[in-house]
Amino acid sequence: MSDDTSLQIPFPHRRSPHGTYATARHRDWLIRHPLLQDADHPGYAHWEVVDLAALGYPDAGPDELALAADLMGFYFLFDDQFDGPLGRRPSEVAPICERLIAVLHGARPDRGSPVETAFADLWNRSAHGMAARWQARAAYNWEYYLASHPAEAAGRISTRPPDRDGYLELRRGTAAMETIFDMVERLGQFEVPAAVLHHPVLRQLRQLAADIPSLSNDVRSYPLEAPRGDVNNLVMIVQRERRCTAEEACAAVIAEAQLMVERCAELHGRLPDVYRELGLSRIERTIAQRYADGLLTWLAGYLSWEARTGRYHSV
Repeated sequence: MSDDTSLQIPFPHRRSPHGTYATARHRDWLIRHPLLQDADHPGYAHWEVVDLAALGYPDAGPDELALAADLMGFYFLFDDQFDGPLGRRPSEVAPICERLIAVLHGARPDRGSPVETAFADLWNRSAHGMAARWQARAAYNWEYYLASHPAEAAGRISTRPPDRDGYLELRRGTAAMETIFDMVERLGQFEVPAAVLHHPVLRQLRQLAADIPSLSNDVRSYPLEAPRGDVNNLVMIVQRERRCTAEEACAAVIAEAQLMVERCAELHGRLPDVYRELGLSRIERTIAQRYADGLLTWLAGYLSWEARTGRYHSV
């Protein structure tokens, strides 16, 4: 297959200067919550998890960046446990996820479970200092992410392949992008006014910024996912729809994602009119713009990281 899988992004990416500090803190966190048998495992180091956090949240302070790095590590390590036989047993996946949902709502984690203690720590640190409104939204988004894993496991053993609409619903859950975008506010220590957060223009921008990484990731991860029987990948769906080769399907998915990038730029440019129409104050406009810029900063940073990480490329 061709290596021409990169999107043309008009948004610049930046990197936090606190990477060294966050790397040390993240290693300590992995030791306290042994999601890996070896916190210094060379394979994990090649994923450059801290650099993803540094690119995604370049304005975060040192401790905030350490939290972001721990979150990135959790997403990957939690998800990867379902790549093997467990990921084809939805009745066993569901209780794991239900326990974490319970922790969201106040249950004590099992101290013998690194997954539960890690998640409890992440949720407590994330929710600290945030208003009830933000916490309620963030908890819902975490539940959506966690509850999507049993459905993904069921899909792997289903005789009915997913269609595009079903793919999008499930992928938007397992990608965890809403939880990642909630952290734009948490790490920046601000909260977006509800009127603009839920305005159609910003909602469209947020959805596109969430979907583009999934499409790009589907292309990057297709060579890994196809042999192990994963079906929730847009490349495979396009192959079936168009009766084409994998390379042709990858090209089609990237072309679709590129159109979405261009739509992001258009919507982003419309935001000043939205602020004016809503009658936002100067402070509210500044907060809303920080959030919108944060969505596109994450997008640009993620795509830069994805193009070279050892998670999707041999090193």
